Amino acid sequence: MKNIAIIFKREIAAYISSPIVYIFIVFFLILSGVFTFKLSGFFEIGQADLKSFFGWIPWLYLFLIPAISMRLWSEERKSGTIELLFTFPIKIYEAMAGKFLAAWAVITSALLLTFTLPLTVEYLGKPDVGVMIAGYIGSILLSGCYLAIGCFFSASTKNQVISFIFTFVNCLILLLIGFEPFVKFFEGLHLPLWLLTQISNFSFFTHFANIQKGILDVRDIFFFVTFICVSIYCGALILENRKAE
Repeated sequence: MKNIAIIFKREIAAYISSPIVYIFIVFFLILSGVFTFKLSGFFEIGQADLKSFFGWIPWLYLFLIPAISMRLWSEERKSGTIELLFTFPIKIYEAMAGKFLAAWAVITSALLLTFTLPLTVEYLGKPDVGVMIAGYIGSILLSGCYLAIGCFFSASTKNQVISFIFTFVNCLILLLIGFEPFVKFFEGLHLPLWLLTQISNFSFFTHFANIQKGILDVRDIFFFVTFICVSIYCGALILENRKAE
């Protein structure tokens, strides 16, 4: 845990000194407000809740998180500083966990800075606070999954653009396979019902949609946490193999 904390502090210090992070946060906050109140027709609907905000979150993450994650390991490998890192008495999984947690903290901070949205909704009506809290919890877990995929691909290549593309594509696939049009497409292939269920259950959208409704099911939380841990572990294995070369 001590080594993870060291890497975490190192990465946070790098984020604080980087203007890119502040651009990311400002961009995220602006888009969150525009999508929630403008594009979703919030005032036309006349319903005081954050359903539109959480509905857009998976798509906002789809572009912004790969942009954050693509540099995590790709930059280290490209600049050669990864070899220096490997000389320290730090295990690969500790370095991976430290970097992941730092990036996750930045993304979570950006999400929490949208606190003006629930305050606005609270002022305009009487929303279900429990549903909003559940939505934020689901959004944090979802961002962790996107980021974990980004860590995996960032560890796999020196090229940040390739890391971005692979992260984007894989997150998009894992999001879309839970949408009804794609579920019906698989049904048209006459796949067994149990296989269709498994495909849908592996979708980020399926589990996030449940939490978004205010249902904090242990199975959904377990899915997100397990996915994050497995992705981080696989990324650490790749780095371990690179180290052995």
